[in-house]
Amino acid sequence: MDKNINAMYFSATGTTQKIVLAIANKIAEFDGQTVKNIDFTLPEARKVAVSFTADDLVVFGVPVVAGRVPNVLLKYLDTLAGNGALAVPVVLYGNRNYDDAAIELKGILESKGFQVIAAAAFIGEHSFSKILAKNRPDEKDMTIANDFAEQIYKKLNGPDSMKPVYVPGNQPLGSYYVPKSANGDPIDIRKVTPKTNTEVCIDCKLCAHVCPMGSIDEEDVTKLNGICTKCGSCIKKCPVEAKYFDDPGFLEHKQDIEVKFASRREPELFLS
Repeated sequence: MDKNINAMYFSATGTTQKIVLAIANKIAEFDGQTVKNIDFTLPEARKVAVSFTADDLVVFGVPVVAGRVPNVLLKYLDTLAGNGALAVPVVLYGNRNYDDAAIELKGILESKGFQVIAAAAFIGEHSFSKILAKNRPDEKDMTIANDFAEQIYKKLNGPDSMKPVYVPGNQPLGSYYVPKSANGDPIDIRKVTPKTNTEVCIDCKLCAHVCPMGSIDEEDVTKLNGICTKCGSCIKKCPVEAKYFDDPGFLEHKQDIEVKFASRREPELFLS
């Protein structure tokens, strides 16, 4: 296969990155290629517009937020230029549902000049939780990712290489998922922000460096200078577990999804 293989992703806690790189590296392995890694998780990376050509194949991954592509990424995604490149959109969700995220990402890439030849929805540990989809993607997920890559490679070298791909979802796209309380009332967590336990914080600044929005103040990590997407990066990567959420509505929603969606969901692959 005469294509340059690219892995492009937004991955605050590393779960999307793990799947995207596994797929891209396996495809590249068949022809002895190396993968170009394009990580646009941090703010500085999103200041640079990225373009491809018809000689490229891009495995493109984003997490699912409220059942959709993260709206904070839409402005950046609008700067992409596919120019006929092949694309494999991959969404990763926390075991609840990916709703319309996969069809939305497919549509975005197609609108920017990519030709989608496969797509997938994988599961990763939920950004709010350490028990919902704990430690996923796991070994079973990685085996599926490798098998998916092999199927993509075979498709690209077969008679149906450019066959359109069906991805489930609503057109027009559905609304963003809204958490509900036990009484059925909407829970608004958009303005919820993490707190810092100053008694255990060692002021290592790691939380400020890994925040995808660049919102945590490096001089005073207890302060936010921008929005919080609840991506979990500052909490899950803190070496002393100094970051946490204490908003009652957020905690109610977290507990609710940990119970309701505890049953394991499996990846879904789309190749035709």
